[in-house]
Amino acid sequence: SSSHKPCRMKPTEEPTELIEGNKQNEELREVEEKNHVKTGENVLSCSQTKQKGLKKRRAETSLTCTQCAKSLTSKRSLNVHMRVHTGEKPYMCSHCDKRFSRSTHVKTHERIHTGEKPFTCDQCGMSFALKGTLMEHMRVHTGEKPFTCDQCGMSFALKGTLMEHMRRIHTGEKPHTCDQCGMSFALKGTLMEHMRVHTGEKPFTCDQCGKSFTRSSNLKEHMMIHTAEKPYVCDQCGKLFLRASYLKSHLRVHSKEKPHSCYLCGKSFSRQEHLKKHQKIHTGVREYMCFECEKTFISANCLKLHERIHTGEKPYMCSLCDKRFSRSGHLKTHQRTHTGEKPYKCSQCDQRFSQSGILENHKRTHTGEKPYKCSQCDKRFSRSGDLKTHKRTHTGEKPYKCSHCDKRFSRSTHVKTHERIHTGEKPYKCSHCDKRFSQSGDLSKHERIHTGEKPYHCTACGKCFNRSSALHNHTKNIHSK
Repeated sequence: SSSHKPCRMKPTEEPTELIEGNKQNEELREVEEKNHVKTGENVLSCSQTKQKGLKKRRAETSLTCTQCAKSLTSKRSLNVHMRVHTGEKPYMCSHCDKRFSRSTHVKTHERIHTGEKPFTCDQCGMSFALKGTLMEHMRVHTGEKPFTCDQCGMSFALKGTLMEHMRRIHTGEKPHTCDQCGMSFALKGTLMEHMRVHTGEKPFTCDQCGKSFTRSSNLKEHMMIHTAEKPYVCDQCGKLFLRASYLKSHLRVHSKEKPHSCYLCGKSFSRQEHLKKHQKIHTGVREYMCFECEKTFISANCLKLHERIHTGEKPYMCSLCDKRFSRSGHLKTHQRTHTGEKPYKCSQCDQRFSQSGILENHKRTHTGEKPYKCSQCDKRFSRSGDLKTHKRTHTGEKPYKCSHCDKRFSRSTHVKTHERIHTGEKPYKCSHCDKRFSQSGDLSKHERIHTGEKPYHCTACGKCFNRSSALHNHTKNIHSK
């Protein structure tokens, strides 16, 4: 760059002294090596004198950068250093167009493409692309947490985690601002990841299927889909996991351990990420904004999932019926309709459920708990979704519109059921005969004809009925007179 002055030697030096300086450096190293063997007091004294003299001459022949006054020991070091000022990046990745100022940096970067991981943990066999990452990983085994917060005493294995903690919990500082949308971030790395929202850049590509990702960690997790490797086994229930950290988190299901506590309200969590998400309730931070509807979210992942509402993207497909889903969790839950798996068991009545949320709601039938209260009429609900739906009776909101006619509904389930009038779809088939139904409730009622089940009991006389409407009519006609 023309704006930068060339680096020069100090005025006391002559260029021919560079060769002499190198000889002096070699001579100094020889003296330093000899000092390890003490052959006599006079020799040692002479060596020390010579060593001091050579060090003095080395200082005189050092090279100084005229841009920042940094001293360097060789012309090569000076040339490499000058790239900080000139912005020169002579080394280009052979796999992509990314450039680097040092050859070692390009070698390290190319491991992203080659998958080379030369540094292996002698404790668990995990491999890493960088030596520094291996050293950080070793703290998982040693339990070392050398970085301590001077505000609250919490310790961390990584310096970056401490810095993030300081900004997120104590200072609230967000020095890194996006020049596209004005959003600010506590960490420079988070800003760089956020910028990919604007650029659409996905630099991490799977060499198996070509899928690209904005983060290297996302690619790493994705790669396990191809290998199908799940090396970590739970000794309590036999469940397999892709990572040791996943197994560690899972074990807390058995131990009921919740080691991560919110310092603001004392609430405890089994996972660090759940605590982080919770703490944003206190800070009110919702730094991720949807550019379609301007709704804000507490994490990039929440925003990503929300954006699928606008794009219609459903990347997860059921291998048994080709039904697609916008979330992997929804696919996993759906697949239980095929397998019949119900992993969640009620401790009160042994009833089993396919979803943990349904179990939690069911438990309230035993406890009678209704934690969700309507601010308009004081009516209480056992489920947050029921309260949200109920509020529409006050607002008159009907957000769900039939795709075949203009009829609108307050619940998504109602519009799905209604649309079957247009499509003629009857997805619920009787397991005893070939009769089909458009609603699951109608199927349940019908199957009682075959089973003889009568779940509705009259509390006055004990008579049983197969429908709630029949019990209601009985009570009204027989007992209310």
